[in-house]
Amino acid sequence: MWPPAAPFAPPPPPHLDLPLPPVPPEPPLGVPPALGPRVRRGDVRAALLRLLTEEPRNGYQMIEEIARRSGGVWRPSPGSVYPALQQMEDEGLVSGVEAGGSRTYRLTEEGRRQADERAEPWADVCRSLPEDRHELRMLWGQLNEAFVHLTHVADDRQVAATKKLLKSTRQAMFRILAEDA
Repeated sequence: MWPPAAPFAPPPPPHLDLPLPPVPPEPPLGVPPALGPRVRRGDVRAALLRLLTEEPRNGYQMIEEIARRSGGVWRPSPGSVYPALQQMEDEGLVSGVEAGGSRTYRLTEEGRRQADERAEPWADVCRSLPEDRHELRMLWGQLNEAFVHLTHVADDRQVAATKKLLKSTRQAMFRILAEDA
């Protein structure tokens, strides 16, 4: 049994008790394109079958290869890849073999018949993302790379300067979003 909930919540830490910038209104339905790519039902399955026409692979290798072929636009989650592989194994399209702590999959004859060697679902997913959104995602990835590097090597002065920059950047982004409000 869980202990009873406290009658009141503790106050937020001082740095979180700042007023939030204005929130822009919800956009009209369908107006701005999504930041993420559109992955259709069956894309994961088609991509896995297509990759297995080339060589046996484990799930992680397939996730990495899809991300590489899509230029980083599409990186299917393990939560979508491994259940798809299990279903394809249950259907007799692939067979998996455990070796060295990893399960390597290969197509069965039936899987070869169903796989489309010309399919490139990663290209379809990439085309679903407008070019300016793709560039925005790439810039975010580059910023993330710099952030990870900073967390490993920055001194106290660099951390303080980065925190200041991130706070002002966040505020500027909300100002941009609020311009049409």
